[in-house]
Amino acid sequence: MRIIPAIDIINGECVRLSKGDYNQKTIYNSNVLDVAKNFENNGIQFLHLVDLDGAKQNQIINYKILEQISKETNLIIDFGGGLKSENDIEIAFESGATQVTLGSVAVKNPELFQASFEKYGSEKIILGADARKEKIVVSGWLEESEKNIYDFIREKTESGIEYVISTDIDKDGMLEGPSFELYQNIISKNPEIKLIASGGITSTNDLVQLKSLGCEGAIIGKALYENRITFNDLKPFL
Repeated sequence: MRIIPAIDIINGECVRLSKGDYNQKTIYNSNVLDVAKNFENNGIQFLHLVDLDGAKQNQIINYKILEQISKETNLIIDFGGGLKSENDIEIAFESGATQVTLGSVAVKNPELFQASFEKYGSEKIILGADARKEKIVVSGWLEESEKNIYDFIREKTESGIEYVISTDIDKDGMLEGPSFELYQNIISKNPEIKLIASGGITSTNDLVQLKSLGCEGAIIGKALYENRITFNDLKPFL
C-alpha cells in the first residue's frame, strides 16, 4: 500500500483544515517546498498536493508551487483543487503533476471529466469521491450533492476509471481514525478499483487495517504534522 503524505495549500502555506472547514485552519509551515523536501528526505516517494485556494475560487491558483516541488524534488505528485476547466487540467500537468484528482468536475461537468479521462488515460486521472454521510460533496467541500457515493463510483468505474481517492469529510483532520466501513463498502461494491483512503488516519494500526481492506494507498496529513505518526513508524510501509 502506497503511503502518500498530503500538503494542503492556502495563501502559499502548508495548512490543515478540520472537516474541510476553512474557518478551522492550522498553519504548519509557511514554506511548502521545505515540507515536500523533508518528506522526500525521509523516504517518501508520493505526494498529495491540494490547492485549497483553487478549490474555493473554482480555478487553479497554486500551480507555481506545484511546479517548484516538481522541479526541486523527485516526488510523484497527484494534484487537486480548482481544476474546473480543460485549461486548469492542462496547467496542472504542465506544472509537473503526474496525476490529477477530479471531483467537482466529475459531478458538475461529466462531459469534461470524460473528455479528460479519454485524453490522459486511467493512469493520469483520479476520481475524487469525497463524501459526508455517503453523499458526494464538491467545491472544496462547501457544497453537498444528491449523489450517493457508491452509485457515483460505480458510474465512473463503468466508464473505465481505475484510481479513486475517497475522504469521509467528517473524519478529516479529526485524528479519530478513518472510515473503515465506508472503504470496505466501496471496495466490496467496486473490487476492480485502486482505492486511496484519506481522512482521519491517526496510527500505524489504521494503516495496517486499511491495507488489509485492500486499499491501494493511504493519504496522511495531520497525524504526520503532529507526530502521531513518525517517519520512523512509516519505514515498514515504505
